[in-house]
Amino acid sequence: MKALWGLFFCAFSNLFVKKVVQDLTSGGHEWMRAKWSAPIRKYWKISEQTMVKYCDLAICDSVNIEKYIHGCYDGKGIKGRNPKTTFIAYGADLTLSKLADDDEKLVNWYKGKGLAKKEYYLVVGRFVPENSFEVMIREFMKSNSKKDFAIITNVNEKFLNELEKKLHFKSDKRIKFVGTVYDQELLKKIRENAYAYFHGHTVGGTNPSLIEALGSTDLNLLVDVGFNKEVAEDCALYWSRKPGSLAKLIDHADKMSIEEIAEMGRRAKKRVAEEYTWDKICGQYEEVFVHR
Repeated sequence: MKALWGLFFCAFSNLFVKKVVQDLTSGGHEWMRAKWSAPIRKYWKISEQTMVKYCDLAICDSVNIEKYIHGCYDGKGIKGRNPKTTFIAYGADLTLSKLADDDEKLVNWYKGKGLAKKEYYLVVGRFVPENSFEVMIREFMKSNSKKDFAIITNVNEKFLNELEKKLHFKSDKRIKFVGTVYDQELLKKIRENAYAYFHGHTVGGTNPSLIEALGSTDLNLLVDVGFNKEVAEDCALYWSRKPGSLAKLIDHADKMSIEEIAEMGRRAKKRVAEEYTWDKICGQYEEVFVHR
């Protein structure tokens, strides 16, 4: 029996350690995510502390993650040393969709979801509290926009029911949960044709969905946290989680001219092309692991 428990513990620990390695190097702050129970969050925090203390080099995909590590763990490494870190961003596929606007696949998807090109705001992401879904839905309902709000996500029924009890969003026909889209060419085209994109992620480092949005959607409305601002800089508009902030920004975005939106898109695409291509990032990893 002891042997069985030992095997179980080793397998369980290995699974969690692998997850922490992934999140420390590509984002971090797993212990802050609301989806975890208090004991699991404590486990993530202890794992983070241990890994930062004993690793040779912590590669951070966010400048803010790197600052966080030094703020928390300087002087707490082996023999009181500071942790050794470096910043290497995350990348994304930035090629445009191969689909045309009249492609049957796209036309049928729009028809089935009740959407039209440039007539919807969009969000793509995991359906979890720290991604600001409650704020985005509530604020969109407050706005005067005549456009739709398309939400591409894997719906968590428990969280969905909680939001419905709080917001009664089902009474607002503009709010549309449209399911998941695994066809990458179709998803790219949906992003490209969105009027604007919402990004509400508040935990983690450089988020790939944000890079993809900047590379495909001209107008991006991001929650005002350090992780997002270091990526988008002046290529996006920002909102806070305070009541009224996003609703006001949505009304402003609705009134922006075609030229203003196109200029935002031009700057965003230039930004990601210069800083977030896989060629550049792979070169930086090669420098660390091969030439270090």
